[in-house]
Amino acid sequence: MNTTNTTNTGLNKAMILIEALPYIRKFNRQTMVIKYGGHAMVDSKLKKGFALDIVLMKYVGLNPVVVHGGGPQIGKFLSKMSIKSNFVSGHRVTDEKTMDVVEMVLAGKVNKEIVATINQHGGQAVGLSGKDGNLITARKLQFISNSDNDNPPEIIDIGLVGEVVSINNQIIKNLMDNQFIPVIAPVGAGKDNETYNINADLVAGHIASSLKARKLILLTDVEGVLGRDGSLVSSLTAEDANRMIADGVIKEGMIPKLQCCLEALKGEVEKVHIIDGRKEHALLLEIFTDEGVGTEIVLN
Repeated sequence: MNTTNTTNTGLNKAMILIEALPYIRKFNRQTMVIKYGGHAMVDSKLKKGFALDIVLMKYVGLNPVVVHGGGPQIGKFLSKMSIKSNFVSGHRVTDEKTMDVVEMVLAGKVNKEIVATINQHGGQAVGLSGKDGNLITARKLQFISNSDNDNPPEIIDIGLVGEVVSINNQIIKNLMDNQFIPVIAPVGAGKDNETYNINADLVAGHIASSLKARKLILLTDVEGVLGRDGSLVSSLTAEDANRMIADGVIKEGMIPKLQCCLEALKGEVEKVHIIDGRKEHALLLEIFTDEGVGTEIVLN
């Protein structure tokens, strides 16, 4: 046995724990809202790693709240049922038949799989949809198409796609007070009890604001926010983000994610992080290390 290598390995592990210590102390009893989506939800190794990250966060004194997506899983089920998926600017057009599948997949299959995986690895997770405990009140999203020189803006009906009206966070607080980990599907109820499919990023942002979370963390399938040269931007202010959007540096799918982040910051969330969920243990690396792994966004 090479005792020198063994000792060095042990010291490296010890140094990792020492590096994490001030963050564990700093974030003790603080709420972290994590939007779980992308490749991390479909790769079996990453799914296990995510569950372990959440369990560790809870055991060292943080309060993780998980909000998840499920677009690929919904698409797969719709295809099996020969229901065609149509999209308008990234929004799934959702009629009543499609909404039945969306709710079944998000609040049923996907939600319970996440809960079971967290519990399997030592956590105490509880699955919710926005309809439980009047958690998410929603209304129909008024989607307006972009105008051009030839056509004025117009309202397009994309069905039962919703936006958040209000969050009743009492059920989340009750669960956290009793050491449970809430896992939330982004489905909300309208004033006439109609069901709405809501973008998971938006739900996570609203829930983080409602709880005045210390952090909102979005897991994505990209490194984070990229600059004009394609390199990772490790830190941004709200002013930086708005300027990069206006200059066309940030475009397409990253724009709504950043807008969600900026709204959360206005809602008293201290920091927002966009990280690469394709990296193993990305959550722990972002929260408990000096360098982090993605883009950190602050108000000023």
